[in-house]
Amino acid sequence: MPLDDDTLSQFLDTLDRFVRERLIPCEAEVAETDAIPPALAEEIRTMGLFGMSIPQEYGGLGLTMAEEVKAAFVLGQASPAFRSLIGTNNGIGSQGIIIDGTPEQRERYLSRLATGELISSFALTEPDAGSDAGSLSTSAKRDGDHYVINGTKRFITNAPHAGLFTVFARTKPGSTNSSGVTAFLVEGNTAGITFGARDRKMGQRGTHTCDVIFQDVRVHKTSIIGGPDRENQGFRTAMKVLDRGRLHISAVCVGAAERLIRDSLSYAMERRQFGEALAEKQLIQAMLADSKAEAFAARCMIEETARRRDSGQDVSTEAACCKMYASEMVGRVADRAVQIHGGAGYMSEYSVERFYRDVRLFRIYEGTTQIQQLIIARNMIRDAA
Repeated sequence: MPLDDDTLSQFLDTLDRFVRERLIPCEAEVAETDAIPPALAEEIRTMGLFGMSIPQEYGGLGLTMAEEVKAAFVLGQASPAFRSLIGTNNGIGSQGIIIDGTPEQRERYLSRLATGELISSFALTEPDAGSDAGSLSTSAKRDGDHYVINGTKRFITNAPHAGLFTVFARTKPGSTNSSGVTAFLVEGNTAGITFGARDRKMGQRGTHTCDVIFQDVRVHKTSIIGGPDRENQGFRTAMKVLDRGRLHISAVCVGAAERLIRDSLSYAMERRQFGEALAEKQLIQAMLADSKAEAFAARCMIEETARRRDSGQDVSTEAACCKMYASEMVGRVADRAVQIHGGAGYMSEYSVERFYRDVRLFRIYEGTTQIQQLIIARNMIRDAA
């Protein structure tokens, strides 16, 4: 059930104040230290942000998709590291359990994910399997009532802190596509799990990723999401959660774009060149206007698609459109923001330099722009046929 208007408005106002007063002032420290201060992470837990999309019966806020994107518009205006800390618990790390999990799996994990006691990770990508996820080579061989998992996962967000992994492994020997893949819930302290060094990335410092190595990791058959009867159906579960994840990321892109526009406008109004404020220059105005129009278009797309999803409609095509457009849009906005700032925009003391690097990742993860193009076109062809 959606929140009543007053409760939602109060939540969003509180979140906006938290972003402005607590998160944004801490951005430089996070970028410098590559870590979110533990005290601030605890404040994020206390606000219930780890459980925004988890049902209220498990201690979450139970936001609808339309409500969640409104929250993401606000969260996106701070460094992406903060959003990433809670992202998997609200998205791909919990939604598979919510949609397809057994009652026992929901009871065991969802309340702890909602409070942030457990950090979740989504272990799909491999050294030789990214966009072509159906070609993954991690194996899970049946051994009585257990499976033995072997393989390496790469670029796994929150892996150094995770207490729960959703692991995709091939359970049908000889299969070469997604039909032979199963989704397992594997707790982080399970014997045989080791970690590579933290990745050094172009941007998004404070967001931690690394390789996760599974060597003879034994898990009971009941760790399959949905139970033993859902062997070889892992990608069906993954497909069910993708629309929500794509809309969430799209909304974060809009939030980041709106932050960049606000910072650019402020700088242009204060900075003087040739005897007047930069904001009075028509070429500067054109860049501001283009950015405003594109961010507004993306916001409208996302809000409409979220409403459609909440009403029960299939929004696979529309969600892919949102992800493709919003992630490309924020890249263009970031580029204009640096240009408006001129030489200052290339200096790390200004937030636009950091955001320019941070937002580049949005066009890659949770399905690259090119994957979204394929999804959109193939769905168009299917529907036309």
